[in-house]
Amino acid sequence: MLIRHRGAEPRVDPSAYVAPNATLVGDVRVGAHARVMYGAVLDAEGAHVEVGAYTIVSEHAVLRATAVTGASVELGDHVFVGPHATVLGASVHRCAYLAANTTVLQLATVGAGACVAVGALVHARSVLRAEFFVPPHTTAVGDPAEVFGPDRADELAAAIAGVDFADAAFGVRAEWTDRISRYREATEVRSAEYAAHADDEVIG
Repeated sequence: MLIRHRGAEPRVDPSAYVAPNATLVGDVRVGAHARVMYGAVLDAEGAHVEVGAYTIVSEHAVLRATAVTGASVELGDHVFVGPHATVLGASVHRCAYLAANTTVLQLATVGAGACVAVGALVHARSVLRAEFFVPPHTTAVGDPAEVFGPDRADELAAAIAGVDFADAAFGVRAEWTDRISRYREATEVRSAEYAAHADDEVIG
């Protein structure tokens, strides 16, 4: 399904394939020979989503930009985005591999040829150098990224506090320790942003 949003509509190269139940919303650009598979959602909000040539967006993946911080999603050529993976306002360079159930958060950069293995997370503002490997079910945080496993929960919490996720994702600057204020403001920000969908128009 192709949807006009905020006056912008998806553009799909004639050689690309978009599954009939994939959803492309707003300024989404799908490059040559790219494949967007069943159930995937590519939502540009007030920014844009760019899918490079020969890039694969697998079943039920979500690529979402944001109008609030202007964080676009940019996938280079020959990127693989696995089933149920999520990329939010981040940049993934050419030939990178995001396995099933991975997440890349706002303003992060995944370098060329890097691999984010099954169930792993690349946190906001983090930078993976070229060909970096994030092991399964771990979290990469920082610039340059450091990988944290479940046995390092306290260190991970401190590292996440350092990237100021609420600001990167929502433009919210409440104190890290004030979770209730942060989460209240975050939902209000998204509520206002998503209100623009009331004017969406299905175009194909």
